[in-house]
Amino acid sequence: MQKQLSERINKLETSATLAMAAKARELKAEGKNIIGLSLGEPDFNTPDFIKEAAIQAINDNYNSYTPVDGYAELKEAVIEKFKRDNNLTYDASQIVVSTGAKQSLANVAMVMLNAGDEVILPCPYWVSYKDIVKIAEGIPVEVKTSIENDFKMTPNQLEAAITPKTKMLWFSSPCNPSGSLYSKEELRALADVLQKHPQIIVVSDEIYEHINFVEGHASMAEFEDMYDRTVTVNGVSKAFAMTGWRIGYIGAPSYIARACNKIQGQITSGANCIAQRATITALKAPVSKIKYMIDKFKERRTLILDLLSEVEGFKCNQPEGAFYVFPNVSALFGKTFKGTKIENATDLSMYLLEEAQVATVTGEAFGNPDCIRISYAASEENIKNAIAQIKEALS
Repeated sequence: MQKQLSERINKLETSATLAMAAKARELKAEGKNIIGLSLGEPDFNTPDFIKEAAIQAINDNYNSYTPVDGYAELKEAVIEKFKRDNNLTYDASQIVVSTGAKQSLANVAMVMLNAGDEVILPCPYWVSYKDIVKIAEGIPVEVKTSIENDFKMTPNQLEAAITPKTKMLWFSSPCNPSGSLYSKEELRALADVLQKHPQIIVVSDEIYEHINFVEGHASMAEFEDMYDRTVTVNGVSKAFAMTGWRIGYIGAPSYIARACNKIQGQITSGANCIAQRATITALKAPVSKIKYMIDKFKERRTLILDLLSEVEGFKCNQPEGAFYVFPNVSALFGKTFKGTKIENATDLSMYLLEEAQVATVTGEAFGNPDCIRISYAASEENIKNAIAQIKEALS
């Protein structure tokens, strides 16, 4: 029988970060000593106080289906978190808990986009934005940024990208993959442009909010004139080292939250019961309880930037958040190493995997073919060894 898959899946790209991680695992299985700097996953264990809450939930026999949009107690914890950390006031009808922030984003795309609707994506963007938009039959509109401007979109660029078909703007701050952080003043300038286009809904992905090396975090929804037009996406994967627990959430206008609840009810229903109970404890805790991880990421940022400054052909800026560097490597394009010609960032990323035995991710997957993403969510020893091996492979 002929195998027939949908056009939808045939048009879909494989996640570049997951593909690189899978390739690295294959090489490790062959006995090669691959240093993984490709995945956006903290190398810390989940804090003990969160694990203890999960154990308590198991002992308390939490084992039944959960409400589609999350336990009432978790939604209340999310509301308190938004108020405490972001000065945002939501009620329970505006909160939806999902199986990771990725599902939160997919829910929003599916309930907001019609075929042909345009979604503005400042480049670089998180690897899955583009394909989530395409699954929902939207059209991604990429806005190129540069390392000289810290990979941030300007108001003029936003204005130029808007058309009568523009339905949404998606961005992350701090940004994956660049680590760039929009200040409150920069967000206000973008909001001023959006005031002229009231049909546009904003998705503000703030999953790296707490991994922030400067004072203060700004949210688009803080502005009164943007509150009813913004979906704030967050979760516990990054700052709490809970990637595998799979809990994300949104704060949104009630009509969007209701729609997300409706579609989630037909696809996955409620998120894992034990992970939800643990997340209540995580969100209620003061941010100071996870500061040791943030401080360590900041130290690693200094380390990796110092080391990369000695690698010829790598041009870096200083990211203000998250745990990535996104060097421009275009100076290496056209060069040949051991018979392999490097035409683009994808070629370079694969060369580094095979020759330096270091897994990175091509910037092409993030909408910027001149860069590669390197995660420093790794031990100092691995960072030192990895950059030394990269330097040697390119020497």
